[in-house]
Amino acid sequence: MAKYWVLLVTAGITEVGWVSGLKHASSWWEWLLTAIALAFSFWSLMEVTRVLPVGTAYAAFTGIGAAGTVVGEALFYGGELSAAKLSLVGLMIVGIIGLKATSGSKPAQPAAGKERGAS
Repeated sequence: MAKYWVLLVTAGITEVGWVSGLKHASSWWEWLLTAIALAFSFWSLMEVTRVLPVGTAYAAFTGIGAAGTVVGEALFYGGELSAAKLSLVGLMIVGIIGLKATSGSKPAQPAAGKERGAS
């Protein structure tokens, strides 16, 4: 299950890239990288939800993306970063860690076609 959490964190970090790309991309290759990051991010999220609970995975995905975007905007584009924002980002990270600590994996799903008695 740890590999799915690594994939989820990677998807969240990739979300930071495509969200920033939506605002700052100005050339065809920047838009291409944005599209690739978007596709990878959502593909990763779909893979993760096969094992982790959907609510937990989505909350962690968006939390990582939101926290990363706030910090990235401040570091790379001169956005405002106050003590209050940093505190709230820290609170989001604590929430994500709490979700990880309290989540288990979903029960195994039957293979396609087998639930209806197909051979």
